[in-house]
Amino acid sequence: MLCRRTVSAVSLSDVPIPAPRVRRALFFALVLLTTFAGAALMADILRANGMTAAETAILAIFTLTFAWIAIAFWTALFGFALRLAGLDPITLRRRARFAPADDTPITTRTAVVMPVYNEDPAQVSAGLEATARSLIEAGGGPHFDFYLLSDSTDPAIAAAEQRAFLALRERLAPRLKLYYRRRERNTERKAGNIADFCRRWGRRYDFMIVLDADSVMSGRTLLALVRAMQALPRAGIIQTVPFPVGQRTLFARLVQFASRLYSPMLATGLTFWQIGAGNYWGHNAILRVAPFMQHCALPALPGDPPLGGEILSHDFVEAAFMRRAGWDVYLLPDLEGSYEGMPANVLDFAKRDRRWAQGNLQHLKLLALRGLHPLSRLHFLLGALAYVASLLWLLLLGLSTADAIGRALVPHSFFGPGYQLFPVWPVTKTEQIVSLLVVTLAMLGLPKLCGLVLCLSSRAQRAAFGGAGRLVASALIEVLFSVLLAPLMMCFHAYFVAATLAGYNVVWATQARGDRSVAWHEALRYCLAPTLLGVAWGTATFVLAPQFFWWLTPVFAGLVLAVPLTLWTSRVRPGSALKRFGLLLTPEELAPPAELRPNAAIPAGTARAGVPIVNASLAVLAPAETRGEMLPQTLEYWWSKREKRAWEAARSAT
Repeated sequence: MLCRRTVSAVSLSDVPIPAPRVRRALFFALVLLTTFAGAALMADILRANGMTAAETAILAIFTLTFAWIAIAFWTALFGFALRLAGLDPITLRRRARFAPADDTPITTRTAVVMPVYNEDPAQVSAGLEATARSLIEAGGGPHFDFYLLSDSTDPAIAAAEQRAFLALRERLAPRLKLYYRRRERNTERKAGNIADFCRRWGRRYDFMIVLDADSVMSGRTLLALVRAMQALPRAGIIQTVPFPVGQRTLFARLVQFASRLYSPMLATGLTFWQIGAGNYWGHNAILRVAPFMQHCALPALPGDPPLGGEILSHDFVEAAFMRRAGWDVYLLPDLEGSYEGMPANVLDFAKRDRRWAQGNLQHLKLLALRGLHPLSRLHFLLGALAYVASLLWLLLLGLSTADAIGRALVPHSFFGPGYQLFPVWPVTKTEQIVSLLVVTLAMLGLPKLCGLVLCLSSRAQRAAFGGAGRLVASALIEVLFSVLLAPLMMCFHAYFVAATLAGYNVVWATQARGDRSVAWHEALRYCLAPTLLGVAWGTATFVLAPQFFWWLTPVFAGLVLAVPLTLWTSRVRPGSALKRFGLLLTPEELAPPAELRPNAAIPAGTARAGVPIVNASLAVLAPAETRGEMLPQTLEYWWSKREKRAWEAARSAT
């Protein structure tokens, strides 16, 4: 499936982009006004009986978290309005869609690269073959080369990779060229793998499409990305919106359904105000190779890990450097046919977030870097705040509980020291409290309602999700589990931020894939602390401040039920049961596109007899090299002589 709405044969560089500064000014003005209004209402509530130090801290934390909510809220509302009106988020027109014509000739060379690290060779080969076959069927084979870039350290996995690759190459030859390369030294993780490819073969290609080990893309989508890059001579990166597919556990199907229902609207809102200063998510995107090699080499951050040293989350930084060099970074929310896998349970999902949390906190060191676009700095800040917000919410709830308990235990003083004719009666801002609660809940819930309304407003979309009744029921189920799982994820993210700031470094490991169920001992190991916190916190609040207890019931329920929720949602059986009832369905489940059907790729087998497996330490079946340079970023004053000597020594050694 591709974009539902495409333009006639017109160069995208000729399509006007109206009022980018006005859009951003409008968006941020609304965010600031909303934040100010919420903070003013909270201040009015807190100062009713005199502002204490704890209440001052509550106000400061609330303002930060409310600003975070306001950004997401207005992004969703702009996305909702644009999609409801059928307007393109960049051109703001109905007919001039920011997408290429399907018949534009391909005049460039593109490499499709898939970096892997100790992944399941059969799964990798199947996904790569599904993408390759779809491209061949779309007629794009002559313009593309495929590269499997292995960083695998397990000799058995590496040998299986090579056997699967040789079999895959036999099946696809001569319609498509595929290459395999395994690095001897897997330095700098995925970013180093991509950089090594660029140095060896980057000069052969105009563009590069980066896939993850679990990515699948349709051939028409690959061609559309290339045509968009050809039509936009100043585009450095174009990012698609990948949808999770193929999930079976309850947790994964919940996330898959939510992503499919809400992501297009949210991506449309992001594109509306980011325009050509968007972000890169590290995969399912196309990059212009020459400026990427020239401007996007990663620096070493000052200091030691976890906040210093090698950059863990490379994608945001590469987008910022590309934008700093004057190249545009676009997100195309209407471009479909882009898919990915995802962790099957809460714990594996949280472990992935642990790496992302550290990587996003590292980005704070780049905020002062000279020459960055203001929105690139905002991407760094919002990326870190996505995890810091959980710590702030936990502090906010904790301080609010302590304040409520304190006010319940300490009787109100009606008469102060000295002469006083009339008593000072306590002031209760009940209406303001209810108003603030309603506004906050509305800002959190309205984006989901908008996404549901958008889908219900289209007959085709309703049918694609199983019908209106099943769609509404599925959305309610997703909201229920989101509310219950949110407190546990809040605790996980708060711990990740605190651990990173305390100096605990994350270990780079293979991401868990497949339908992995969580065992009891594992659930207890990771969820016992949040459960005990919920029991102690809820009991103390119920006994000492019972009125405040009911406000936090969803939080206490999510924490107390953390272990059974983690266990139950990791199972395939409840996910399959809901699917049988037509719940949590997605369009790709009801009508799978060709590249996602079970027979889209033949499972990886063994190479034919007599085909040798080359020594894994060598570049296997790779084309002749055309050496290029990826120059290191200096970070201006941060690049010390010691760091420069270390980089030069590492470069000479390789």
